Amino acid sequence: MERREEDKEPSFLKSFVHFSLDFFSSPLTISVLIPYSLGRHHHHQHKKHRNESKVESVCDDFPPDFPPPETNTTLYICVDRNGCCNFTSVQAAVDAAPNSSLKRTIIWINNGVYFEKVNVPRTKPNITFQGQGFTSTAIAFNDTANSSHGTFFSGSVQVFSTKFIAKNISFMNVAPIPSPGDVGAQAVAIRVAGDKAAFWGCGFFGAQDTLHDDSGRHYFKDCYIQGSIDFIFGNGRSLYENCQLVSMANPVPPGFRSINGAVTAHGRAIKDDNTGFVFVNCSVGGSGRVWLGRAWRPFSRVIFAYTTMSDIIAPEGWNDFNDPTRDLTIFYGEYDCSGPGANMSMRVPYVQRLNDTQASPFLNMSYIEGDQWLQPYNL
Repeated sequence: MERREEDKEPSFLKSFVHFSLDFFSSPLTISVLIPYSLGRHHHHQHKKHRNESKVESVCDDFPPDFPPPETNTTLYICVDRNGCCNFTSVQAAVDAAPNSSLKRTIIWINNGVYFEKVNVPRTKPNITFQGQGFTSTAIAFNDTANSSHGTFFSGSVQVFSTKFIAKNISFMNVAPIPSPGDVGAQAVAIRVAGDKAAFWGCGFFGAQDTLHDDSGRHYFKDCYIQGSIDFIFGNGRSLYENCQLVSMANPVPPGFRSINGAVTAHGRAIKDDNTGFVFVNCSVGGSGRVWLGRAWRPFSRVIFAYTTMSDIIAPEGWNDFNDPTRDLTIFYGEYDCSGPGANMSMRVPYVQRLNDTQASPFLNMSYIEGDQWLQPYNL
């Protein structure tokens, strides 16, 4: 398991179905999205009423005053694959958002799968992606480390701006699912490299390196994150609350002790960096036998608190990236977790069973200074 083109929709759909049918153990699967992708096109569509010949546009479902008019604080941009809105692609909407704006630009994205690569540059702060539900709205692409000249560039969506928000939408990479150790097969669904980003009710779907939590302070609430190897990785300073972490690593036959996945690979390289991944009131489940984390960099820091862990978690829990010198510098902690995977009796010696005092700095918004920048969900 190392750390580190085709873009036509029929190939994407083939991978999409493969994901849905073979690798999801949760009822919250992306198979719900398939009808949208198959049945929607980039043109206006019309239908007839059952009992009359009147032609009705699919756009008739839109209220006449949508999107709302611009205000002193908010600008709305609408995206719909049928052509019922300002734009049919998400990237076109991002490009239309004003540069260096102090207003929040809400890009309202209608149901459907938007098969495109999206970049939110540093010049576009205060953007919101507003989907209609993470099982009905998705941005997807299929780049890999090989096809994009590096894992960091493979993201279907790449966010570099500050104060980015996403609500009720999924980010997907549907490249072929790699075997452990495949070179260049890493495939990122989203890279978050801007400060003060928040994700509410979002889905993140991929295999190796699904969510690149790259840098900055980030908040994830009520999200669904699926992958196999290092599927949450990077050097972000991030708080995950009430999230489902779902491994799709291959099942391990009874009697075998092999490890074929890892939930996290945090990349803190300097002790003085105040970075790390914190998971509070989350759940870890799915398939395979996986570590909670691998020490991608020498000062890797990950904490799980009040989290339910299934028996897919390897008894030792963590891995030092096969570098024993990192045992003295990494910070891996567990606090008041539950479930069969939370049994700490066989954990590696460098993991910390945190007491109340040690856990306290990581259990709320103060860890990411959220009281200074995080907006309530309904704003």
